[in-house]
Amino acid sequence: MKIEKLAGLIAAPFTPMHPDGEINSGIIEKYHKLLVSNGVVGAFINGSSGEGVSTTNHEKLVIAEAWAKASSGSSLKVISHLGGTCYKDCMELARESERMGLYAVAVTSPSYFKPANVKMLAEFFIRVAESVPETPVYYYHIPVLTGGFFNMIDFVREVAPRVPNFAGIKYTHEDFMDFLSCLNYDNGRYDMLWGRDENFLSALILGARGAVGSTYNYAAPLYHSLIEAFEKNDQITARAIQQKSIDMITLLGKYGGIATGKSYMRFIGLDCGEFRLPVRNMSAADYRKFVMDVRELGMDDLFSKI
Repeated sequence: MKIEKLAGLIAAPFTPMHPDGEINSGIIEKYHKLLVSNGVVGAFINGSSGEGVSTTNHEKLVIAEAWAKASSGSSLKVISHLGGTCYKDCMELARESERMGLYAVAVTSPSYFKPANVKMLAEFFIRVAESVPETPVYYYHIPVLTGGFFNMIDFVREVAPRVPNFAGIKYTHEDFMDFLSCLNYDNGRYDMLWGRDENFLSALILGARGAVGSTYNYAAPLYHSLIEAFEKNDQITARAIQQKSIDMITLLGKYGGIATGKSYMRFIGLDCGEFRLPVRNMSAADYRKFVMDVRELGMDDLFSKI
């Protein structure tokens, strides 16, 4: 099975919520237009930013259907994250994602009953991948949240001979040695998508060509400028732009973490509501302070335009 490698920015969309905490799928068409108009090539839905661990399987399917409908006929490639606790749930979601015509699916490590070793993680992944043999399947490596601190090169060696539809890895970790080993495996056979926006430049230097991140939802022009500077070998400019990214991402920590991403979306004009419990959301007073801090970044021309 020949699988296309993705190049460019792949956003990890936030799941829009109504004030009562219910899914607001009605704005996903507008969300899709935002990403496409800002040069984003893909959407990694129902992941960490998409609150996949806080939504039901039914809700995940509602979100996936809305993205499938919005992206029908467009160039945007939608990757449906399935989760990673119950492989039966993952298989069901994978089959439905395939039925909808989504580009690919992704699986992460079980985070409650954790795999004892990389072989057990591979068995879990293989069980899901076999359920959708005609669909590319990515592994989502985010050990800081799953506890799956395995070397991915060992994982690749386990699954490569057994999974024809293994597409590659969304790599959200800082082990550049392991990342490069995966990138070079079998003459660069697999698609290695970088998942840490704050050190994207370092991944580009190693050879990454695609990346998945939450900040690409609202700051795609910033990263397009970074890629352009890198391709021109203008390292001074590229480093300065990466620093702007770091300054922007620092505000996530200042205002409580992942939910701040939805505040950035509100700032650019697409209100996605709040995160579900147990994630802490920003107060109205804090949002006003947040807006002042964002203005002080001096990046208005580098945020996505609606």
